[in-house]
Amino acid sequence: MGIILKTEKQIETIRRSGQAATATLQRMGEAVKPGVATSELDKIARKMIRDFGGTSSFLGYRPNFHPPFPATICASINDEIVHGIPSPRRKVEEGDILSLDFAMIIDGYHGDTAFTFPVGRISPETRRLLDVTRASVFKGIEEAKAGNRIGDIGHAVQQHAESHGYSVVRDLCGHGIGRSLWEEPQVPNHGRPQRGIRLKPGMVIAIEPMVCAGGERIRVHDDEWTTSTADGRLSAHFEHTVAILSDGPEILTENPDLWGSNGQPG
Repeated sequence: MGIILKTEKQIETIRRSGQAATATLQRMGEAVKPGVATSELDKIARKMIRDFGGTSSFLGYRPNFHPPFPATICASINDEIVHGIPSPRRKVEEGDILSLDFAMIIDGYHGDTAFTFPVGRISPETRRLLDVTRASVFKGIEEAKAGNRIGDIGHAVQQHAESHGYSVVRDLCGHGIGRSLWEEPQVPNHGRPQRGIRLKPGMVIAIEPMVCAGGERIRVHDDEWTTSTADGRLSAHFEHTVAILSDGPEILTENPDLWGSNGQPG
């Protein structure tokens, strides 16, 4: 299936699901502290899904030959890049970082977002990784304009991350989103300017830099979901759902209380 352009009404529905998703992400973030089990955060997400009258995008999700995903959130700690499975046995500790990835369906459309939270006090080096990764989302969004190409987004993310001495994951990427959680086009976090699919009004995409303190190679765990850096170095992950409109990009998962203004700390 090719790229599905959305109407104003459909974008409004994705905006509602995106706002519900980011409100849930904020609520989970408020509960992140040393000693909390990742399963407790999943419980918060399940309650919020019910409160919003939505459905989980992740629970039971089964792409390709993966087993069904068993939770409503992805909770990835430290060197885990994405797709960590929450568990009562998996508790975060002071100085950790925790990537929470969450998506929700409202009236048939998905809203998808992610944020990497510090657990208690983190080192200046770790804070820098989070700040650079978060800023790289907005570098990509600045290029998500009608007439530009997919490569412009990836190039902006890659250039910002690499200019600070980090690498971007190349084996995983962002994506189109709508009635399906994953739609065309793929949105890599690397690329060359003016290469790839041309961006058009009505496209809705998830831009989600995954930035590593070390190398870009990945390792998938035996659970067939959890994905870590191959070298065991830290990784951060941030994500916004973005609509490409005739007058520029609109962040459908915007939340100033969580993200601050244009990616700066709130």
